[in-house]
Parts: sequence; C-alpha cells; structure tokens
Amino acid sequence: MASECYKVQVDLPIETIWSFIENMNNWAPLVPGYINHQMLNEKESTWVFKTDLGMIKKKVELKVEITSWNEPEKVTFKLTGLNEKMSGNGYFEAIAVDERHTAMTGYLEIVPEGAMAKLIESRLKKNLEEMTKEMTDQIISHIKSLENITK
Repeated sequence: MASECYKVQVDLPIETIWSFIENMNNWAPLVPGYINHQMLNEKESTWVFKTDLGMIKKKVELKVEITSWNEPEKVTFKLTGLNEKMSGNGYFEAIAVDERHTAMTGYLEIVPEGAMAKLIESRLKKNLEEMTKEMTDQIISHIKSLENITK
C-alpha cells in the first residue's frame, strides 16, 4: 500500500473551494496524465490517465466512486482498477481558517495487487507524492484562475 497526504493553506474562502470540488467534472481533468473521464452517474465515473513508473509507462483506467459529500468540508472517494489490479481511496478536505483562507488537504492511497504488486508499490510511493501534490495544486490554481475571470 502506498499513500500520500498533502496539506496547504490557500487564500480562498471555503465556499469557493467547495463550489468547484462538488462537481467531479471540474477536477477529473486535473489528474496528472489525464486522458479522459466519463460520468456514469452523479457519484461514479471512470478515469483514464497515463502514469510513469520509471521504466514502466501505463495507461490506467480507474472507476472513481464518491463515498461521501460533506459540504463544504470533505469529499471522499474509492478507487477500483479497471485494467490494472489495484484499489484505493482518497479525499479532499477543506477547513476554514477564516473568511478568506482555507487549509486544504489532498489524500490518496493506492494498493497494487497481483504478481507485480511489490515492484509497482516501490515506484508508486514517489509517483503518489508527486501526483497528490500536483493535483491539489492544480485544483487551487484552477479555482484561482476562475476567480480572476469572474472578478
């Protein structure tokens, strides 16, 4: 099992972050290596992205299932590999520091399964750290750019 937690304080109100996070279509394209995603229903989607595990480059297909929406603070999700033997979970959490600042946390855990699990897991830890940070930062950056457009 590989997991990563990334925390950052942002100059955005919690309501602004929630209005972006509450729609999975907003943040699915911000996954590093994003190829596409398809909504199956309000809480389930499939995501396709490329990942680089050193010498192994893979196109990964995952089913992402929202397990809880706790407005305006947290969305949690479960991951199931569709073309690779893996599972996992994650969340985005926002905690209001004051009216204009929010502490944001991105968490991702992936459990590789099967014959290559040990090899993949050793490479996955480094990738997961980069992926969690990059996706969280991309969400923040994207929200800020939207805020500048609407002002």
